Amino acid sequence: MPLPERFLDELIARTDIVDLVSETVRLTKKGNSYWGCCPFHSEKTPSFHVVPDRQMYKCFGCGKGGGVINYVMELENLPFRDAVAVLAKRAGMAVPETAGGGAGMRERREKILEINKAAARTFHSWLHAPEGARGLEYLLGRGLSRGTLTRFGLGFAPDRWDGLIAEMARQGYDKRDLLDAGLAVSNKDGRIYDRFRNRVIFPIIDVRGNVIGFGGRVMDDGTPKYLNSPDTPVYNKSRNVFALNIAKTSKAGRVILTEGYMDTISLHQAGFDSAVASLGTALTEEHGQLLARYFKQAVIAYDGDGAGVAAAQRAIPLLEKAGLKVRVLRMQGAKDPDEFIKAYGREAFARLLDQSENQVDYRLGQIQKKFDLTDDAQKVAFLQEAAQLISSLPSAVEREIYGGHAAQTAGVTAQTMKLEVDRAFRDRLRREKRRQERRDMAPATQLQPRARGLRYDNIRSARAEEGLIRLLILDPGLAGQMGDITGAEFSSPLLGRAFDQLRRRAGEGLSTHLAALAQEFTSQEMDHLAQVAAQPESAANGARAIGDYIAVIRGEALLRGGGERGDDLLRAAQKKYQQKKAYVEEKL
Repeated sequence: MPLPERFLDELIARTDIVDLVSETVRLTKKGNSYWGCCPFHSEKTPSFHVVPDRQMYKCFGCGKGGGVINYVMELENLPFRDAVAVLAKRAGMAVPETAGGGAGMRERREKILEINKAAARTFHSWLHAPEGARGLEYLLGRGLSRGTLTRFGLGFAPDRWDGLIAEMARQGYDKRDLLDAGLAVSNKDGRIYDRFRNRVIFPIIDVRGNVIGFGGRVMDDGTPKYLNSPDTPVYNKSRNVFALNIAKTSKAGRVILTEGYMDTISLHQAGFDSAVASLGTALTEEHGQLLARYFKQAVIAYDGDGAGVAAAQRAIPLLEKAGLKVRVLRMQGAKDPDEFIKAYGREAFARLLDQSENQVDYRLGQIQKKFDLTDDAQKVAFLQEAAQLISSLPSAVEREIYGGHAAQTAGVTAQTMKLEVDRAFRDRLRREKRRQERRDMAPATQLQPRARGLRYDNIRSARAEEGLIRLLILDPGLAGQMGDITGAEFSSPLLGRAFDQLRRRAGEGLSTHLAALAQEFTSQEMDHLAQVAAQPESAANGARAIGDYIAVIRGEALLRGGGERGDDLLRAAQKKYQQKKAYVEEKL
């Protein structure tokens, strides 16, 4: 059963979209609206637009858009009702009890979080019990203090097939609950057993303090070395990082990225409280966007082996796209931060952090390793590849400085390198210009919805349909001037549905803000409706605009089906249509 519309209207009215978005995005006011860097994709130039008067947001970069409910759904990866519950708690409101719908999913998420919390306590208690002696010995042997074990809630899974299953059954949870939470596994014969066995356990906690998953490490040379929770309704390894719940409060101003749990925990124990680690997967764009909400700079402290270097190379552009300034740590005499601190101490690592290279010099160094610069042919190849890298830098000053670094490395003049960089930069601009020209030569394509799976069969009619929707959003009082037109006459089924909903809501005295449609439309549909709502429109001449829009919609419908309506009717409608079309043509 859907949630009551008047409850949702009140929730939206109580939730100021600027205040909500400002919790995760730095917004700058420009006129009557706000701009910032989008939290849903990586960008350096703000394209994320928040319009408080319309209680909506729209990103002109990635296309995401909607109201406060959609914002929480996208940001937290939540279904509709869970997002409503988050906003209701924030606004001090109680969500009405309804049957069916998304209540089951919300209850399932809450149940998994409850199970994870109970499992974390169980694992932690086992670490300090006789059967966890081996795990405790291992962690203490790695140099972790008992205080650190408690701070991170570390635990131990005994070497039994059903140790956790039996203990959780005693606490009231059955095997199916543990399967849902990813704490148990079912084999092809239907046998259910513990996922984590004979491993030290690292609870994974999100920024709200919820235990969302676990990582387990063997204490010998067994494989796999690390075993992580699978994706569940509360856990996605590509959207979460280990220890961010602690690191987000750091005053360091820079996040330290490591490759594993132990490196991160060792750094925290040594006083570097901004360390985090990705969760058994390569760094993703989502990780970069998440970190950019809390930090302006990132220091990559991956292992110094080939795999670590390759991972750093992949991570640099993702972090840069998220708007983070990136530096890379180079460790000598140790393979990872944990080993380095044990060998040389905290102060030595602090100096290493301060001496970390900026990402351009690091990448130039990696390119240099591929070539023998005593050979002229390889020197030319090095300078050409370096020029390609340097030409991608947005600032002319950066291009000149790093071009000088490459020139000095290869033993050529800075002017010679500048010529090579400028040529690569011009080539890059020409390629981008050609791509833009191809886009500009297809204006009809540009007017199509960006969302995959949505398409306008009649662009002119759809633009007029969009105009009616914008007028309803701007001034619901105009609904009474729209005559007998309905969404069934629209060429776009999506726009027809949106029009009917908004007009009905206007007639019932409900909100016609875009945010009010979140319960009836998918996230993808809301993205497109936000694009529609974000276009310029004025309600000052609403009556005339309505007449022009309706004439276009009905005129285009007659053009599509004229043979069935009779030539005389068609000619009369076409004449009226041509008289009214000028207003809409200006919009195109």
